[in-house]
Amino acid sequence: MDLYVAIFQGIIIASTPLVLAAIGELIVEKSGVLNLGVEGMMIIGAVASFIVTHETGSHLMGILAAIIASGLIAVIFGILTQYLLSNQVATGLALTLFGLGLASLIGQSYSGISLKAFPILEVTILSDIPIIGGMLFSFDYLVYLSVLIVVATYLFLKKTKAGLILIATGDNHDSAHSLGYSVKKIRLLSIIYGGACAGLGGAYLSLVQTPMWVENMTAGRGWIALAIVVFAVWRPLWIFVGAYIFGGITIIQLHIQAIGVNIIAQYMSMLPYIVTILVLVFISMNKNRLAVNAPNCLNKIFKSDI
Repeated sequence: MDLYVAIFQGIIIASTPLVLAAIGELIVEKSGVLNLGVEGMMIIGAVASFIVTHETGSHLMGILAAIIASGLIAVIFGILTQYLLSNQVATGLALTLFGLGLASLIGQSYSGISLKAFPILEVTILSDIPIIGGMLFSFDYLVYLSVLIVVATYLFLKKTKAGLILIATGDNHDSAHSLGYSVKKIRLLSIIYGGACAGLGGAYLSLVQTPMWVENMTAGRGWIALAIVVFAVWRPLWIFVGAYIFGGITIIQLHIQAIGVNIIAQYMSMLPYIVTILVLVFISMNKNRLAVNAPNCLNKIFKSDI
């Protein structure tokens, strides 16, 4: 039974950075912007959080550094795409390359250094419940924060005027502009939010999941987060489903190798990415579902706003 609890905990930990990065990108895409720079923002968040935590000894300062650093990178993307009208796809790809290169440069002297363990948020009574306590109430606070962020995002989009304005901007930016809303401002704020969430996901990698700095430690998770948004069909609560599926595949393939199943290790390492491709192909087959839920103005340039 302890093995199953350990596997469950591993799935949650592996899924949390995907949840954080994907929910941020969902808001960005809901506003009508396609940001392919999630991988770059995640790696900047990872290296910024690690360096600040190592230098200050404070995990909280490291998390704040990740949010700020990735948010600033997102601002660059926002200015380039919304005010200078650069191509969103090309700019997002450039952002990823820039983030990976910058993180490699500034993190070079910190490679291989480990940090102290991230504190676990244990609720005394609940954590002591057999099996369930270990499965649900023995995680770091960023896991619970990721759940709160997703739920809050769902409520924001469904229950608030600001959320409805955001959705309207992504569906028809001309109509939103004609009603007096600043399309570019809304999209810029959404991009910054997405960058902050991606940075938080990157911080989780270097502070919690693997408390050390390793070059390219995001290992394509930013791209998987983009796939999860499509998998969830731009619905916040389905982000959990997509992230936990991909996180589960990552952990299960490690345990399969550990118990001695005779499968070449490289094939098992490929499994999460193969599943990502297969899921996207399957979803793309249902074009009606995508057409109904996808923002109509996604990746379309808006020129009229100031």
